[in-house]
Amino acid sequence: MAEAVSCLQRDEPVMKPHVFGVRHLSPAAARHIESFLDAIMPTAVLVEGPADMSGLIPDIVKHKTKPPIAALAYTEEIPIETILYPLADYSPEYRALKWAAEHGSHAEFIDLPAKNSFAVHRQEANEGQEEGEPAGERHSVYEQLARLAGEQNYESYWERSFEQIRDLEGFCSAMAAFSAEIRLLAETTDNQKEQDYNRLREAYMRSKIAEVIAAGHHPEKIVVVTGAFHIKGILEETGELTDFSKLPSVQIKMTLMPYSNFRLSSQSGYGAGNHAPSYFHMMWHCMRESDPGKLPFYYLSSLAAELRKSGTFRSTAEVMEGTRLAYALASFRNGGPTLQDLRDSAVMCLGHGNFSVIADACAKIEVGMAIGELPDGVIQAPIQEDFTRRIRELKLEKYKSPTLTELRLDLRENRRVKSREAAFLDRNRSFFFHQLNVLGIGFANQSGYKQDQASWAEQWNLRWTPESEIRLVETTLLGDTIELATAFVLKERLAKAENVGQASSVIRDSWLCGMMEMMEEARAAVAALGAEAADFPETAAAVGQIAYVLQFGDVRGLDTDMLKPLVARLFLRGALLLPGSSGCNNEAAKLVLKGIQEMDETAGQLYEEIDEPLWLQTLKEISERDDLNPILSGYCCALLLEKNEIGPEKLEEEVSRRLSPGIPADLGGGWFEGLCLGNKYALLSRAFLWEKVDHYIATLSDEEFLRALVFLRRAFSTYNAGDRSKVAEILAESWDLNAQQVSEKLNEDLTEKEESVLDQLNDFDFGDW
Repeated sequence: MAEAVSCLQRDEPVMKPHVFGVRHLSPAAARHIESFLDAIMPTAVLVEGPADMSGLIPDIVKHKTKPPIAALAYTEEIPIETILYPLADYSPEYRALKWAAEHGSHAEFIDLPAKNSFAVHRQEANEGQEEGEPAGERHSVYEQLARLAGEQNYESYWERSFEQIRDLEGFCSAMAAFSAEIRLLAETTDNQKEQDYNRLREAYMRSKIAEVIAAGHHPEKIVVVTGAFHIKGILEETGELTDFSKLPSVQIKMTLMPYSNFRLSSQSGYGAGNHAPSYFHMMWHCMRESDPGKLPFYYLSSLAAELRKSGTFRSTAEVMEGTRLAYALASFRNGGPTLQDLRDSAVMCLGHGNFSVIADACAKIEVGMAIGELPDGVIQAPIQEDFTRRIRELKLEKYKSPTLTELRLDLRENRRVKSREAAFLDRNRSFFFHQLNVLGIGFANQSGYKQDQASWAEQWNLRWTPESEIRLVETTLLGDTIELATAFVLKERLAKAENVGQASSVIRDSWLCGMMEMMEEARAAVAALGAEAADFPETAAAVGQIAYVLQFGDVRGLDTDMLKPLVARLFLRGALLLPGSSGCNNEAAKLVLKGIQEMDETAGQLYEEIDEPLWLQTLKEISERDDLNPILSGYCCALLLEKNEIGPEKLEEEVSRRLSPGIPADLGGGWFEGLCLGNKYALLSRAFLWEKVDHYIATLSDEEFLRALVFLRRAFSTYNAGDRSKVAEILAESWDLNAQQVSEKLNEDLTEKEESVLDQLNDFDFGDW
């Protein structure tokens, strides 16, 4: 039986191990490898995979381990590089390792160690840069083979050619032919470095097989599970001896992690994945029940059930018709239905010719949301263990799920509980979530939450993904705990800060993360940078960041009094820098305007800490000066009007001066735009203002009007239909016209031609100064 089912061609009497060719994530290969192992009953099962990951096998095959999972190797120095070895329940490698564990056979990985792979690829990358080697795209040998077979893509080719083979011997023969063909294509397609790397891997695998034989395992009792491409390379005798101890290597660490169907799918960028992991798991389930023929019915009925969940009813008759159509499509290629055939029939019979109808259902049925699980005690990086501990302490275990879940936090003390930990549970959760955000671990993302001027509420969207796990493992070089790693990142940001604005963002993030020591370190850095700050927008940004912390500081239970003298000094410096920064062009004025807004908000929030009279004096200076940017002057005038620092007479005087005949459109229109950026409701009731604007526009030439139109359009961009109707009433009375007619005309939608003309005006260079 062993000879009959072996995937080797024995032309010579030399004893060699059995080599079983597979494709990663292939249900058919998984099913046949189990039968093959039952026939051979090997004492050693050797699997293609980084040899230094063999220590992970006991955890991989544990009863409580639930695929999909992945072994992860990563370098110990920045930039961090990773190698992932994912396994699904239907991975032939996983089934082989499980078989070995259940039958007491020796099992190990035999491919080139990850520590050497990292080093070899780094070396090749450096050599490629030195030689100026182009990185052009090319079609893979697998896609070439699919085209030669007349299939739309490699996935359909593989499924029709291999997944539908029912007998073991036929599968082995097909894989041997496939291996020979794919290696022949690779010789003309793969570049020399890729070919050399494959030869190195195969030589290493041969050496590991020799070690197992030397350890006492008879070749006839050894099964090697490898990608079909490598069958010939493992069997061939080259006579070459390689000293693998001389291969370059790097320091690495390894861990196991839960994986997901999405990461297994080709959409995630994993090259050895498949495009529909949930569909192939469905196929594996049918094979396990020895009824692969029910797959088309299973797929289409599951699709119909998913459509019903979303409110789109599809009948059993439509499912049956879809199944018949899938078999009819497959008959043109002399095989059973593939996923492509099933998808095409589903579009016609369940989507009624429109794929968009079934698109969401297809994603759920074909890719799925499954995520693996690992039992307690498996090999983990220290930061993974700390993350798990924090999740448990903060009662967040149920949120570590691939399903998006909302969580609202109340940062105030809960006085209805007895322990301090429970009283401030949500506050500590907030600290934890913000620390994860600093590290770029996408588990928790904050969303907006209206809370009627309250500062104690936060809303978070929680979802755990394999990407989050990968990022978590990658941060292990930054510290053994989440808090230590966060401190490392914040310290790096502070060291790289080039201005006071960047440094002040570290103060805010340290406060959000609940890290007082880091906040004090950042405060000292901001104080040093602030003493020499000469850029108003950056200084204003720093004021805004610190003002935010001071405004809401008590809600997090942190002492922020040390920031009060700092924000006062920065505010003073910003006020002194503003006039000199306001003599700028319109592009630079955008940044200055944002800075003015931040400074003014701070003045309203922290009036006891800052020099408010100086700020009002600065606004008056910019409002009255004619040599500064008119948009900024108009905006400062609006702020003074809102604060009742300008009366009606002063405003009328300023309007008359700024919008008098002869004032260039750039200056008059720009000033009015700035004025409208303030409190527009303070302007709607002032008839003299709109009459003055009307008279000013009437004095402009056609060319000047076009120039003014750009500013005016921006000025009115925040006005809704009601606001425009109010302006229409004022103008109608001035023009002695019907207010309703004027309002209707003013609120008419622009024609496509008018929109095009205005868009051209927006892009036209008027030579803004």
